[in-house]
Amino acid sequence: MQLQSATRKHLIIRCDASESVGSGHLMRMIALAQEWQRNEGAVVFLCAEIAPAFEKRILNENFGIEILSVAPGSSNDREATSAWISRYAKSEYSLTVALDGYQFDDEFQLAVKKTGARLLAVDDYGHAAFYYADWVLNQNISANEMLYSQRLPETQLLLGTQFVLLRREFLQYCKWKRPISNIGRKVLVTLGGSDSENITQKIIEVLASLKLEVRVVVGGGNPNLKTLTLAISRARNSVADIRLNVNPPDMPAMMAWADFAISAGGTTVWELAFMGLPSFLLVTAENQREMTLDLIKQKQFLQIEMPEFLAPLPLKKKIMRIASDHLTRKKLSNQSSHIVDGMGASRVCCILKK
Repeated sequence: MQLQSATRKHLIIRCDASESVGSGHLMRMIALAQEWQRNEGAVVFLCAEIAPAFEKRILNENFGIEILSVAPGSSNDREATSAWISRYAKSEYSLTVALDGYQFDDEFQLAVKKTGARLLAVDDYGHAAFYYADWVLNQNISANEMLYSQRLPETQLLLGTQFVLLRREFLQYCKWKRPISNIGRKVLVTLGGSDSENITQKIIEVLASLKLEVRVVVGGGNPNLKTLTLAISRARNSVADIRLNVNPPDMPAMMAWADFAISAGGTTVWELAFMGLPSFLLVTAENQREMTLDLIKQKQFLQIEMPEFLAPLPLKKKIMRIASDHLTRKKLSNQSSHIVDGMGASRVCCILKK
């Protein structure tokens, strides 16, 4: 993929999206790329591990993509990424690189910096031993400077929900006000782009006996599509109206449709917050725990604990309680909608392009 026009500022994004790593890193990088492109900048994704559905999404956005035949985070990855960047960083191009993934450690950052490119490291919990990046972005509510005490003096920290990266399809809802139904019957289930543990099926089994409209969203990289299709087919004999949506083209519309959601505690949380959608959160990965528990502690979201799937009756009661509790759903909607204003990608791009 050739970057074009020396007068434009170029962004190279190194991230992955697959069954093993999920889609969160890619989705927020697409948000950054959309805003960069809107301001007449060129964007290329470098990916070492990417499911076909996610590769298609990148191409549909008119971004470039280069597939690296390396193990993600390996020394070969570091060398291949640096070599690809070097072809442009020392030419006439104005080049910025973004790394989004827990495999990009201090050595990886240093290798990219040695190419001469400016570097943004996107992080969630201070996973690297040292930060050589020009900027470190942590969009989580629990982000704090102490996570990045080991950094260069000139490294700029972009911390907190003012920098949440939302894709442009959400921004049409900036001035939208969510109606709160007296009885919540419409439920959105979204457990991330892959859900390798197939928690989605456990939720379907719980919801099948409740008189609700349920829309289950899964990514194209989900390894359990056949199993989920069968589970939903069996659920058609129940009182619930359950339908499966694979890579829906308009996720904001689905969130606007729902009365409440059941979600993993990943990057989707910020989309739910922006849309003011009352939600239950589950910790499906250890790196989600601190952020998710902070949001629950601040009473901006509700919690489902993993052991509750072993005793579905209490979980059913919890779901029906929120369905009938108009005031709690209204309060959750009002509180969560103030967390994210939708301008994060614009703020980040303005800083990167200075």
